[in-house]
Amino acid sequence: MDEPAVIGQRVQRLRAERGLTQRQLAEPAYTAAYISTLESGRVRPSETALRFLAERLGTTYEELTTGRSARLATELRLALTDARRLLATGTLGEAAARYRELLADAEELALESEQADALTGLGECALDSGELDAAREHFESAERILTSAGEPPPRRVRALRGRAVAHLLAGELRYACYILETALDELNAQGLHDPDALLLLYAASIGPYMDMGAHARAAQAAELALALAPRVSDPALVAGMHRSVARTLLAEGRIAEADASLAKAQDLYQQLQTRTELAHCHWMRGYVHAQNGDLEAAERELRTAREMLAARSAALYTAQVEVELADVLRRQGKREEAVALLSRLLELGADLGDGRGAVHAAGAHRLLGLIAEKERADEQAEEHYVMALALLERSGAAGDLADLCRLLGDLLRRMGRTEAALDAYRTGLGHRAAPGTTTLGPAPTSPPFRGAW
Repeated sequence: MDEPAVIGQRVQRLRAERGLTQRQLAEPAYTAAYISTLESGRVRPSETALRFLAERLGTTYEELTTGRSARLATELRLALTDARRLLATGTLGEAAARYRELLADAEELALESEQADALTGLGECALDSGELDAAREHFESAERILTSAGEPPPRRVRALRGRAVAHLLAGELRYACYILETALDELNAQGLHDPDALLLLYAASIGPYMDMGAHARAAQAAELALALAPRVSDPALVAGMHRSVARTLLAEGRIAEADASLAKAQDLYQQLQTRTELAHCHWMRGYVHAQNGDLEAAERELRTAREMLAARSAALYTAQVEVELADVLRRQGKREEAVALLSRLLELGADLGDGRGAVHAAGAHRLLGLIAEKERADEQAEEHYVMALALLERSGAAGDLADLCRLLGDLLRRMGRTEAALDAYRTGLGHRAAPGTTTLGPAPTSPPFRGAW
């Protein structure tokens, strides 16, 4: 609310525009003297008085107290909805430009909630294009605005989840888990059982749990997400949940169920025309086919995902799909194409290993090591394995680390370097010491019995 002097000047201007005297404006509830005092800024009017005057002046309480037109605020919220649709169906550049325009409008109107929504949209654009530092800044700014505005924790979840995903894509798995678990603790401990917010957090936590080898915790998050789904009205959230849950089903060898979950997600994304998420479904279905030995179907799905993501200029996600595609090509005996794809990926995306997608850069080195080892180029294979190991140690991807240590140990043992092989095996065993657990600490507080939600 503006200062009394500013409000008084606004009342005087609106009264004059409508041709009213102070007495005409005041009656029957107030006196002309009171209106005179108010217009001069010598009294702080009550909310009751301001609502009475707003009705008499043919305006809204919000416009009278802040100078902001309620119509403009509504139009801005509608424009933000259109921008989210553009993010789903258009190009990232167009969506980002629109969000920047709306952020400027929201700042001019001093609408904090809408500023946060625009910043969250900009963060999501930056996530898709692989600009992780920019994404984090946008999400952090959105969180700060919402916190200072006194918005409840569920309202901050989308920005918070975006920040966690930015850290995850940067290879900072433990910190991503910390952000998500802290938010879950806050919501559940305070009894803020908002289904949309909880589903978003549980679904987002599955990925980093799986990458860290915390399969038991990932399975628990998947179970809770599935229980929440019937209470969620947003189809995009439900689709994201199915996509995430498929990872835990795959880890348990439940291939058919994983593919069924992905099919549900794909149908929903198709209806919503959300291109990046639809590409992710093709990507994961390609992975499912590869796990099931259907390499031709896997290649087809992964190429589709790659084309869709490249068209969106989603560089980081495109690189991740290319690693999966190269593995399928390798298994099909298409060695030259696989090597060319991986080498190009590492050359053009040299910064993948520098805090941006370290897990996926490691995956590229691992595959190049396997190809070199098959050709008996042992020293070259060792070099690739060691580079992959260094990348994974920084990221904390325990499951991948253990597998890589096994590959390196087998190679060193075959080369006659027994002590070095034992060191590699010991390193791998250290990451496999407690299957299904991590050193993250206690699991987050769970919601109450699901029937009470």
